[in-house]
Amino acid sequence: MNWQNLINDKRFGLEHYHDPKKSVVRTDFRRDYDRLVFSSPFRRLQNKTQVFPLPGSIFVHNRLTHSMEVACVGRSLAEGVARVLMEKYAAEPWRDNLRDIGDIVAAACLAHDLGNPPFGHSGEKAISTFFSEGNGAHLHEKLTEAQWLDLTNFEGNANAFRLLTHRFNGRREGGFAMTYSMLASIVKYPYDSSHAGTKGKFGFFSSERDSFIRVADELGMLRIPQTDGSVRYCRHPLVYIVEAADDICYEIMDIEDAHKLKILGTDEVIATLMRFFSPERQEHIREIMDSVDDPNEKIGYLRSCAIGTLVDACAAVFIDNEEAILSGKFDGTLIGRVEAPVGDAYRRCSDLSWAKIYCASDVVDIELAGNRIITFLLEKLTTAVTNPDLIYSQLLLSQVPKQYDVYSPDIFTRVQAVVDHVSAMTDVYALNLFRKLNGHTLPAV
Repeated sequence: MNWQNLINDKRFGLEHYHDPKKSVVRTDFRRDYDRLVFSSPFRRLQNKTQVFPLPGSIFVHNRLTHSMEVACVGRSLAEGVARVLMEKYAAEPWRDNLRDIGDIVAAACLAHDLGNPPFGHSGEKAISTFFSEGNGAHLHEKLTEAQWLDLTNFEGNANAFRLLTHRFNGRREGGFAMTYSMLASIVKYPYDSSHAGTKGKFGFFSSERDSFIRVADELGMLRIPQTDGSVRYCRHPLVYIVEAADDICYEIMDIEDAHKLKILGTDEVIATLMRFFSPERQEHIREIMDSVDDPNEKIGYLRSCAIGTLVDACAAVFIDNEEAILSGKFDGTLIGRVEAPVGDAYRRCSDLSWAKIYCASDVVDIELAGNRIITFLLEKLTTAVTNPDLIYSQLLLSQVPKQYDVYSPDIFTRVQAVVDHVSAMTDVYALNLFRKLNGHTLPAV
């Protein structure tokens, strides 16, 4: 792959309007970022669980604040990489295009969680298991194998690509009409659901197969030949930067949130995060922390230092492995290649999270409640779209937003419309609809 092709501001669905002239005010990649900030799906992230229950008296991260922080970290990481690449390719006529890497990555970071359903990652599991283990299993015989794999391996990353590119009812061609480079930069798993494997990871549904191929081929992404007709590509290089920014933020910020919620003690967090630094740097950091009394302020400062260290380390890994990344031969993640002591410190953070954070009672309670709510909503709505002549089905479908094609003659399109609707819900909307359909609440008279 080469950077000249990989950085492309052509807009999906609006290719016939493409003007290669550069704006003196905003690049098209900056417009991607702004377009996302002003969009409804992005605003809805403020009411979607990240890890911990949405805040009461203590504010913790939701999907919106997480995405904004990932965008900040991603931009810094990308700009650090871009500075080095611009020196390396100083003689190339397309060298200045590398300046756009920061904007592309920042926009992709904002969008990376747009396809996630309510109630955190447990929402993804709830959708998948409804079809693989629950009452949705009877639909298997009515769908193609590719369509069935899409449902039983539901993936927020694939759903984000669909949300950005699909033409929902009443919407314009190309969905959000984002740039090709930005769209490719959010697809962590550039292959279809037949390659999902035991982890259930893939990058696009069968309904968006042709859309992804169009984007990938335009950018010159390397296609890996498959004998069974399935689709698999090597990642767009900027995916590694978006992924690293996400890895950095969720790991470090989950620990800070856990400290605020008193799941982790101050001394334990300080000991864990200090592992990122040399003895000399630790001494300086302790001097700064000793100048403040607030434990949350101490951890906030230490967190910022850890993030800065990880950004520099991941940028160095990308630069050192650029040729392998461009040739599709780089395995793993940037953060997984960071050497000791920084890499070891990150793995220690991950171990701590699994041991004490993700099994915390409040986190598990959200997973249990979210699973019940999503399963119930999917059952009612899939029953309605598969039996649309029933009176109850007609009542229920009349309340579904018109953008979702629940009356399509194609069964998969109808079922996918249900999944689109449920995955777009906020935690509160899903809970309120659950209560209404169970008769636990009624409109005020």
